[in-house]
Amino acid sequence: MVLALAAGAAEEQAHGLVFERWLRETFFEGYNPKGYTQKWDIPAEANKDHGRIPVNPKVAKYGMPVGMGDALRQFDINEPFLLIVGFWDQETPETKRFVNAQAVRVEPETWRKLWGDITREDLDRMVAVVKDPALTIEEARARVAAMKKTAPYNRTVIELNPKLDRSQRRLQCSLGFAAFFDRLAPAADRSRQEKPAVFGIPVPNRIESKPRK
Repeated sequence: MVLALAAGAAEEQAHGLVFERWLRETFFEGYNPKGYTQKWDIPAEANKDHGRIPVNPKVAKYGMPVGMGDALRQFDINEPFLLIVGFWDQETPETKRFVNAQAVRVEPETWRKLWGDITREDLDRMVAVVKDPALTIEEARARVAAMKKTAPYNRTVIELNPKLDRSQRRLQCSLGFAAFFDRLAPAADRSRQEKPAVFGIPVPNRIESKPRK
């Protein structure tokens, strides 16, 4: 079965929207987000059967880092949450196939350790460089790259990723494929699977979605 695009979604991003929609409809009573700026994609009150904690659904190419979004927002997490990740392969030029899926409860103590000894003030300093209008994109990118080579930024498991182009200046973060399994799901099977599942329910196998440009 090949699932069609989510309505209004860019083709190369449809797999993430379809995966999240499937999770919401299958496990969280069809919860519909009120907006894309809310703190959690699926809040604790919508998670009645899997811990009653907020849920953070993500997708990532198999073997590649899991993009976590805004670095400051992720750093500020101080409560348990459920991280559900679907890992995919680009099976054909038109379709992606999920080959691994993990649902992991993340405790705040575990999450904090991924940040090493970085403080909120350290992140604020990097964000200030990213957003400094006096710096060109190239200058800001070079300064952030230099900062990442120094303490405390070079002692984190979380990867800090400046997004700098004509339309945005943001500091995002990600968690490497190996780090995800080593730190958050050490007992999980990280190999490609024929029928990956979440809570025992098989994940939709194929989604219409072209490679990201």
